[in-house]
Amino acid sequence: MERVVLVTGASGGVGLALCKRLLDEDGRIHLCIACRNEQKSEATRDLILATHPSAQVSTVEMDLGNLASVLRAARELRCRFQRLDFVYLNAGIMPNPHVNFKALWHGLLTGRLLHMLTTAEGIMTQTDRLNGDGLQEVFATNLFGHFMLVRQLESLLCGNEKPSRLIWTSSSNARESAFSLSDYQHAKGQESYSSSKYATDLTSVVLNRKFNDQGLYSSVVCPGLVMSNMTYRILPVFLWMLLMPIMWLIRFFAKTYTLTPYNGAEAHVWLFKQKPEYLDSLVKYHSCTSGLGRCYVEPRKMDVDEDTAEKLYQKLLELEEQSLEKYHDLLD
Repeated sequence: MERVVLVTGASGGVGLALCKRLLDEDGRIHLCIACRNEQKSEATRDLILATHPSAQVSTVEMDLGNLASVLRAARELRCRFQRLDFVYLNAGIMPNPHVNFKALWHGLLTGRLLHMLTTAEGIMTQTDRLNGDGLQEVFATNLFGHFMLVRQLESLLCGNEKPSRLIWTSSSNARESAFSLSDYQHAKGQESYSSSKYATDLTSVVLNRKFNDQGLYSSVVCPGLVMSNMTYRILPVFLWMLLMPIMWLIRFFAKTYTLTPYNGAEAHVWLFKQKPEYLDSLVKYHSCTSGLGRCYVEPRKMDVDEDTAEKLYQKLLELEEQSLEKYHDLLD
């Protein structure tokens, strides 16, 4: 039977490039793309079929920032498939990003500029808000919606003849300093994106501990700095155009400047070809591109505390229980 691959956030950027690259690797897979609405789903399906006309591509409507939408999509997927081989948890948001140019200047004077440019540490903030479920929007979309999806799809992911895989799109911006267990939704800070990605890393570590013996393995990747709709919101487009030649030069010194969605999907595709039993659950796999444009993957040990990871997981379970009480009518 063909392998079934689900990709969230498939309508553009790394998600769309990933879908096309996966079909290049194995045209026999059944690719299911999850987008926020039917129009995006059908438009994305048409784009994929334009380059891979014989591919098996289905769609599911799913807004990761809306728990009712996640539960409806999970119910539909359980009815449609008997198993899932890969779930790429790729959808994410970074609303209202702001650049701290004063911090950039300070980084230049102190010799930390390259580090800041590759991790966005200290130079990138966001203004978050509550969503319709009363959750912080970035936390809900980047982490908790995906967590709920995984929990709802356990019957399709566990106990299969071959291992199933979860592959989370994290970031080099995932920093412990931006995360607080007492404020895990990051309601009080201004680095919600970094916090949500660090929480993603923590969650992946615990999922491996809980589910490896049931044949489910979790990995995290960093696509590097990719020019996408999310990135273009940080600065005006004309400024990006002026900066692009400089960014191509920076790539000779900063290998995580992958720049294109195709390059950014390198680690995602590399993991598609690996045996999960031999992967390190405490490693993040980074998409990298050399100055001359060669794509490769670099594994880096994650800076995560496993005790904190377990405590966060318990908090997510408690929040899940509260959420399911609210939406019990959407459960089987």
